[in-house]
Order: sequence, then C-alpha cells, then structure tokens
Amino acid sequence: MLRPTPEAPGRWRARWQALLSGPGPRRRWRRSLQLRVVATTTLLTLLAVALAGAYLAGRISDQLFDSRRDQALTEALRGAQDAQTRFDQFTAQNSYEVQLQTQTLLGQLEGVGLDRDRTVLLLQPPGGRPQTSIGTALFSASNGPLTVPEELRAAVRKGGKTQQYQSISVDVGGRERPWLAVGSMVTVPIAGDYELYFLFDLSREQATLDAVQRTLLVGASVLVLLVGVVTAVVVHQVVEPVRAAAAVASRMGDGHLGDRMEVKGEDDLARLAASFNTMAASLEQQITELEQLGTLQQRFVSDVSHELRTPLTTIRMAGEVLHDAREDFPPAVARSAELLYTQLDRFEDLLADLLEISRYDAGAANLDLERVDVGALAHRAVEGALPLAERTGSALRVTVHPVPRGLGADPRDDGGTDAGAPGTCTAEVDRRRVERVLRNLVVNAVEHGEGRPVEVDVAADDVAVAVRVRDHGVGLTPTDAARVFDRFWRADPARARTTGGTGLGLAISKEDALLHRGRLEVTGRPGEGATFLLTLPRTREAQLGAGSPLPLRPMLQITAAPRA
Repeated sequence: MLRPTPEAPGRWRARWQALLSGPGPRRRWRRSLQLRVVATTTLLTLLAVALAGAYLAGRISDQLFDSRRDQALTEALRGAQDAQTRFDQFTAQNSYEVQLQTQTLLGQLEGVGLDRDRTVLLLQPPGGRPQTSIGTALFSASNGPLTVPEELRAAVRKGGKTQQYQSISVDVGGRERPWLAVGSMVTVPIAGDYELYFLFDLSREQATLDAVQRTLLVGASVLVLLVGVVTAVVVHQVVEPVRAAAAVASRMGDGHLGDRMEVKGEDDLARLAASFNTMAASLEQQITELEQLGTLQQRFVSDVSHELRTPLTTIRMAGEVLHDAREDFPPAVARSAELLYTQLDRFEDLLADLLEISRYDAGAANLDLERVDVGALAHRAVEGALPLAERTGSALRVTVHPVPRGLGADPRDDGGTDAGAPGTCTAEVDRRRVERVLRNLVVNAVEHGEGRPVEVDVAADDVAVAVRVRDHGVGLTPTDAARVFDRFWRADPARARTTGGTGLGLAISKEDALLHRGRLEVTGRPGEGATFLLTLPRTREAQLGAGSPLPLRPMLQITAAPRA
C-alpha cells in the first residue's frame, strides 16, 4: 500500500492555501451569482441558527440549573433542620461521644432524600473552642473530603441559620465536575456552632446539557447543509436561464444571429425565454435589414460615383471649352461659364470624396506605408493653405518641437544623418492620407479662424507622432464637438463656405486616422477656438497608449478611437 511522504501534508496544505488565496476564487465569487447567493444564504442561516442555538442552550441550561438548585435547597433545608433536631437529642457526655454520633448522623443525612449524589460536610468555624472541638472537619463517608470556597463559608457564618449556596467545580479523578454547595449554621452539643454543608453533584445535569448541545449542534449542521443544498438547487433553476440568455446573447454578438434559447414549461422563466427569443428574432430582422440597406447604400454610392465619371469628364471638357471662350460671350453668358467651371471643380472633389468614403464603407481602403517626416508634411499642408489664409487674414505658424537624439528616434532608422536628429519627427505612414488629413485640418482652422492666427505643432516620442492644429475663431460647443466628424455636418448651416468644401473632409480625416490605428481628437469652447490633435503610431508594430506627445487642452474631448 502506498504511503504519503512526510512532506505531502505540507504540499497539499500549500496547494489549498494557493487555491483559496489566488485570483480564481475571487474571480469566481465576482462572476457567479449562484455562488454568492448560496454562500450568503448559508452564512446568514448559520448565523441565525448559531444565535438561536446559543439562546436555546442558555435557556435549557438555566432551567436545568434552576430546577436542580430548587431541589437541592429544599433537601438541604430539610437536612439541616433534621440535623439540628438530632443534635438537640444527643445524650453524649463528652466530645468523643459527640464526634462518633455526629459522624453517624452525617452518614445518615447523606442517604436521605431524592438525590443520593451528595456529600455532607461539617466544618468548625475559625476561632472555635479547641477544648470542646470534635474536629475541624467531618465528612460523610462516601465521597471523601471536598473543598468549600472561603467566600461561601464567610457568607454562611454571617447568615447564621439562613441558607447560602454557590456553584463550585471539583476535580474528581482528574476531571472537573460541577457541584452545588448549600450551607447553614448548626449548633452541636458540647462542641458549639458548626458550619453544615450539603454538596450536590451536578454531573447528571451537565451530561444532559451536553447531550442537548450535541443534538442542537448536529441538528443545526444538518439544517444549514440542507438550506445550502436547497438554495443551490433553487438558485440554479433561476440562474440557469439567465446564463443561457447570456450565452445566446454572446453568440449573437459574435454574429450568430440565429441562436435562440430553449423554452421549457410555461412558468415565468419560460415566458422570459420566449420573450428573449422574440426580441432576438426582431433584432435579427432589423440587423439584417440594416445590413442590406447599408450594402445597397454603399453599392449605390460606389456605382453612382463611378457612373458619373464619364459624363463628368465630358462636361469638364465642354466646360473648359466654354471657359476658354468666355471673352467672346456676352457678360451674362461669360459669368455663367465661369460659374460652371468653378462648380465643376467642386463637383469633382465631391465625387472623389464619395468614392473614398465608399472604399472605407466597403473595407477596401489600404495603407501604403513609408517612412515620412511628418513635420515636412505639416509644412506642405500650411503652404497649400497660404492663399486662403491671405484672403482671410489668418497668420499660419508651424512649430516642430525638437526631438533629442536617441529619444523619439525611429526604431527602424539605419543610422543615417536624419536618425534622431533634433527637429525631425519621422513615422511609417501613408504619405497621401496623412497629408490629406493635415490639409483638411489646416483649411478647416483657417476657414473658422475669423482671421486670427492658426498654430500647428508637431512632436514625437518613442511610440507616437502628433500634430496639433489650433485656431482662435468661433470655437465649438459640446454638441458641435460630438458631431464634428459626421458626414456633411456643419456647425452653422447659415455660414457660407469660403473654400467650397464637400462636407466630408473631417469624416475622411477621422477614417484615415483610424486606418493608421491612430486617434483624431477635438476640443474647443465657443468664442475661444478649436483644437484638433492627430496622434499616429511611429511604426506599424507600435501600440498607442492613452497619452500623446502633445497635450490636448483640458476641455471637452471627443475621441475617434482605433478600430479593434
């Protein structure tokens, strides 16, 4: 037969401690409603049973003691009166004869009454008369000498014929046994006053109380166990449909829209399952319709955009011919030719943006990554917006914050002259898309800057590169900031566009940022301007954190978070 090694108990103890103190039990406690309900119910039941058991045990103990005390006091009173009567009838002529008769009397007193488990003790008070003494202590023959507490003896001497009693503990055979001592004063012929004590053994009452307590303990344990089992069964019946609903909802979230709960019976839980299935079917229908509608919309935009290219090219060619010959036309016709040529430019831009949006909606947008100096892209975007800034009176300022050598250097840099050089903020990005984002942000800032300065800041750290564009114009309300990236949205519909934009610039900029796994954030206040912050990872492997190389001012912040 295999025997455990000496270290086995310690090893198993360590395993149990690790199991109870590890994250597993805490995680299961947080996630399991059934475990919490069963544990809470069991603990509350245990507490209630413990309180009730303690109360019952105390009441039973008090009643047993009171009953035994009353019986003992009655017998002790009868015994003391009988002893005094017999002492008065003694015919002894000397102390020796008195001692013999007293010893006989004590033996008789021990055997009188309902209770045979008692001892009779006669003690001489301190300061008694030695010449007439029959001894300092006389015992009944059965139980031998027992000790009476000095407090009880003092009370007996002070009380005289009045009974005094006290519970005592006596070591009998190496075991502590409860006794009840009842005493009073008696007068012994020739010897004088003595203390008479009846000591009653309470072992039977203690055994009865122990049996009651064991019964209560066993009954309470069984009751708590049954309550725990019943609670577990009941809670399981209630929680299981909830778990099934959570599992079905999770699978539906993963795309399995056809999953349903199993309906059993006709009770409340069955109606819950049926209602859940009805809701799931309705959601499936609506989601399917929305997907079909979205697909149709994407296809419509894509098809219309492509189909418009051929007629637009024809119209563009005809418009250029009319625009070149406008000097030969009457003034009204010449003006119409100029307007046609201008609106054709805007229509082409709108068509290009619609095609770009359709690519994002279809998931067909791709990145052409290369290492680019983002600071140089910011300068190019500002240079492209200079004509518009001159018309509006806005001053454009670009600040590329120095990057100390080694800090913020491109991890893939091969050690060339630009690697980590102060003032360079390189990153692996799609040059065309990032330049478009910066151009949209700068043009938007100039258009809404009301002739005030526009500030462009570029900075980088080990993980990310950031560009912040700030204007001091009309600003944004919290509602505006929440919708600024919506398609075709304008903060003030009555405000005329100065650039002839399509209304899709910021929406496309947000999609470009998300495609890079970056962020495009906005903040602002009415009358104080708006700030846009573009944060992009420096390499394709880099993971953006919550921070950015440039701070966004502590105002209302709406974030376009990276796609999962």
